[in-house]
Amino acid sequence: MKKTLTFALILQLMLVGCANEYNRIYKTSNVAYRYEYAKECFANGKYGRATILLTDIITMFKNTANAEESLYMLAMSQYLDRDYEGAAQTFRKYYQTYPRGYYREMAAFYVGQSLYMSTPEPRLDQSTTVSAIAAFQEYLDVFVDAKFKSVAQDRLFELQDKLVKKELHSAQLYYDLGSYFGNCGYGGNNYEACIITAQNALKDYPYTSMRENFSLLIMKSKYELAKESVDEKKLERYQDAEDECYGFINEYPDSKDRKTAEKFIEHCKSEIAVLDKMAAITNLRTE
Repeated sequence: MKKTLTFALILQLMLVGCANEYNRIYKTSNVAYRYEYAKECFANGKYGRATILLTDIITMFKNTANAEESLYMLAMSQYLDRDYEGAAQTFRKYYQTYPRGYYREMAAFYVGQSLYMSTPEPRLDQSTTVSAIAAFQEYLDVFVDAKFKSVAQDRLFELQDKLVKKELHSAQLYYDLGSYFGNCGYGGNNYEACIITAQNALKDYPYTSMRENFSLLIMKSKYELAKESVDEKKLERYQDAEDECYGFINEYPDSKDRKTAEKFIEHCKSEIAVLDKMAAITNLRTE
């Protein structure tokens, strides 16, 4: 017990001593001394302290020999301190300020990497994801033999998948809302919105691994849309739904949802037969 208390006391005194040293150096007018201490903080993993010191120092180092290194170190300190938004801005500032600088390739890569680390889950707004994709693409375009080429390419695929998942979530949401009214931004109902969203996603991402998911939503939505249609549109929409079901089976013959497609086809054929008979009767009456 006594040894534990002694150790805790020593640790507390050390922390107080470190804090006092940091405050003393932060307030000193000796910029070179502050810079050396900032580098020491960075080397020892004290990225928050390094960030604070370097943020002040870079303005004083403008047009000096240490300006480039201090700006890059600030960006890396922010990144390692998990301030990804700030890091992305500082890495971009370095790359724009020093297009031929020693750390130019690393800075270009870490613009994308910082944005990548701050991208939200697929359900949320994906503007940061779009920015990250643009940053990695620029990195690959500028640095043909890039050091982190394979990593950047993997990040691009992952980020594009996140955009696809966002579209899939939106399409699924429209389908789940179904006949609920007053929430569709396409001017029609939710099934039409689901179809449009899914079709646009397939056009934008034709090789996505989630292609079958989108195709399934299109097929199911067209079927539900036909069921809910007014009489004047039922025949055309049931025919469209039937064609979609056949297309789904042809593209995904081993799909676990094949039986659903076959059930829809059976129902569509039945409805089309009834509608054709009704149309024939109506034509006889008008003749």
